[in-house]
Amino acid sequence: MAYVVTDSCIKCKYQDCVSTCPVECFHEGPEYVVIDPGECVDCDMCVDYCPVNAIKKDEDLTPDEMVFLSINKELSRIWPVISSKGTVPSDADEWVGVQNKIKYLEGVYTSKP
Repeated sequence: MAYVVTDSCIKCKYQDCVSTCPVECFHEGPEYVVIDPGECVDCDMCVDYCPVNAIKKDEDLTPDEMVFLSINKELSRIWPVISSKGTVPSDADEWVGVQNKIKYLEGVYTSKP
């Protein structure tokens, strides 16, 4: 089991979760953070710190969210590790609650595998 960052984080990227991780499994891209499933120790410390409830156990993903397993795995291979909160996008609050944000992943991963 691993934790997965889902659609809710895209364009919000608050990163409150990042500094709670004891193993530095978060990776940052331009509009999203992901969890490396190979590094995640399933401690769930990050879950309560996400203000948009974007982090879920892989076994709790809905059928529509299953694509985020692959997205987290793939993007954690190419995006740099982060261990502390960085700059939050200035328009983050405007993206809270917006559905189906996968299309905003700036071409890195915009189709379902």
